[in-house]
Amino acid sequence: MFRKIILSGLAVATLFATNAQTIKTPAASPTQTIKQDFGIGTIELSYSRPGIKGRKIYTDLAPAGKVWRTGANQATTLTFSDEVSIGGTKVAAGKYGLLSIPDKTEWILILTKQLDVTNAAAYKQENDIVRVKAKPTSLATPIETFTMQFANVKPSSTDLQLMWDNVAVSLPITSDIDKKVMNQIDDIMNKDNRPYYQAGLYYLESGKDVKQALTWLDKAVQQQPEAFWIHHQRANALAKLGRKDEAKQSAQKSMELAKKQNNADYVSLNEKLIASL
Repeated sequence: MFRKIILSGLAVATLFATNAQTIKTPAASPTQTIKQDFGIGTIELSYSRPGIKGRKIYTDLAPAGKVWRTGANQATTLTFSDEVSIGGTKVAAGKYGLLSIPDKTEWILILTKQLDVTNAAAYKQENDIVRVKAKPTSLATPIETFTMQFANVKPSSTDLQLMWDNVAVSLPITSDIDKKVMNQIDDIMNKDNRPYYQAGLYYLESGKDVKQALTWLDKAVQQQPEAFWIHHQRANALAKLGRKDEAKQSAQKSMELAKKQNNADYVSLNEKLIASL
């Protein structure tokens, strides 16, 4: 009988263990991954977001003068799909760790080859790719949860902003977009099925040789005679060259085609262009 009781107890314990469920609770420092289109590539940021919770930066959190993983839990990483420049140093496409040394008057932001730094003891300075000094600024409204974001995103530059409590720090990132696009144009223009419209539009919008832009837009019109958007950009190029009558004709053609294809936006664009000539 005693043996039966023991076996029965084990069976009940096994049943409870089998049916036990894990309770999922919110992470104390939730992870965030941000992927930002930049230049002709992307930047991906992955980090954990601790909260202030009544503590103080430079003492309780992100201690002054010491290496910080720039987040919580896991190592903070930046992944570049294309070459960028940080602090005047070219950084090849790839995945890197982001560390920092906070201080009240100056932060040091570090891009490192290490992807496993979750505490200062694991950091090895010889693996640094670049160090950038940044002056912290004060925020009018304190931020409870550590926040990073890409701001001031332009074709060739963006800022990675770090914000926590009443402190903000910015890391400028740049890319030599013009060189990359020009290399593409030089390469592709020597092949069949040439992208005349894209090349002409880039020249037109970036202030390069407008005559060359017009030459390519003329060829783009030959490729796609019904493309009202190409006729419109051709009109813009002619207007910049002072050839107003031809510009009006091209804009008129674009407007007619746009009306046939029910594109009110380009009808309006062409009306404004014609009125300005």
